[in-house]
Amino acid sequence: MDTVSPLEQALHAARALVLADLVAAHVAEADVVSLVEESVAQRRWWVEQWPDGAPFVAGLVAQDVQDALLERYGRWPLCPVCGSGGPHALDIAPELGPDPHWVCSEAGVRVAAVGALGTALGGGTATS
Repeated sequence: MDTVSPLEQALHAARALVLADLVAAHVAEADVVSLVEESVAQRRWWVEQWPDGAPFVAGLVAQDVQDALLERYGRWPLCPVCGSGGPHALDIAPELGPDPHWVCSEAGVRVAAVGALGTALGGGTATS
């Protein structure tokens, strides 16, 4: 039986977490899922060069997809915390580190872990 390398585990986990957030926000259309796949392919090379960066891959994939969506469709994910002011997107924190979270920079609060955006959007987790 073949075992999955830690690198592949990190990439598969990153894919799953970002897809869960896209599903929770109801934007997981085929072309958007393709953006996730493109990011995972690019990050595979990155983490092969720097294996110690494997814990950072989920946040990087989330940022890649967020950037690609901004270029093609607009801001994502929109902040569910702020009730006043104009709509604004959440950010990833830390920008390069383990345990990435969606944060509202305007309110200065952590909104949800990457992969758990559904709880902040009122939909629970992707599995509930």
